[in-house]
Amino acid sequence: MDQQGIRINKYLSEAGICSRREADRLLEEGKICIGDHIATLGDRVLEGDTVYVDGKLVEHEQKRVLIAFNKPRGIICTTAKDQGKNIVDFINYPTRIYPIGRLDKDSNGLILLTNDGDIVNKMMRSGNRHEKEYVVTVNRPITDAFVKKMSGGVKILDTVTRPCQVMKVSDYEFRIILTQGLNRQIRRMCEACGYQVRTLKRVRIMNIELGNLKEGTWRDVTEQEWKELQKLIAHSSNTTVKPRETQSKMRK
Repeated sequence: MDQQGIRINKYLSEAGICSRREADRLLEEGKICIGDHIATLGDRVLEGDTVYVDGKLVEHEQKRVLIAFNKPRGIICTTAKDQGKNIVDFINYPTRIYPIGRLDKDSNGLILLTNDGDIVNKMMRSGNRHEKEYVVTVNRPITDAFVKKMSGGVKILDTVTRPCQVMKVSDYEFRIILTQGLNRQIRRMCEACGYQVRTLKRVRIMNIELGNLKEGTWRDVTEQEWKELQKLIAHSSNTTVKPRETQSKMRK
């Protein structure tokens, strides 16, 4: 830590307590203290300072945790204890972790969890255009017109979705790669095209693939996966997002 210290929201993010956005919310609620005074937005943590969140001392030196989890349907991607089958209680990891983004209750497949708030921002901000790949089944035969419309952009939620990659796998199944994460995006896109989603499974987030991971189980992200992920997010924004174009090939 340099003589100027580190902004409190970044300090908490690097400590794995929460994302910077969540830290800002906690600051506004007066739940964070530096020493014996209540911290405010913009405060900095200096060498030797003690930081408390809800009265609990923050231990800044923590081993990085990044796990891949095959989420079953019915599990909710939240840390809130009042939300029934929440993902954190289901996994019951020995230290505090939280999901990177969301996968809706009715969907299954890959989701990552971590204690590193900084990578959450870099991976999930829409403007960084990082890829997520899904396998989807629908209620009626897939046509060329459906593939063309889905890949070209669909009007939902008062916007038009970004062009994306769509590949027909069988009469009722397709793969899709998104670089944004609108609320229930694929389901809404299909509905706008006159289709209903029957099953939706996420199989890849950036370079990390679901593979043959058994549903309801998790694994540590490998060191090789972590190194490749670091390269992919090296120039990603965790503050102001600068859109950039990416190209990739559909993974089968």
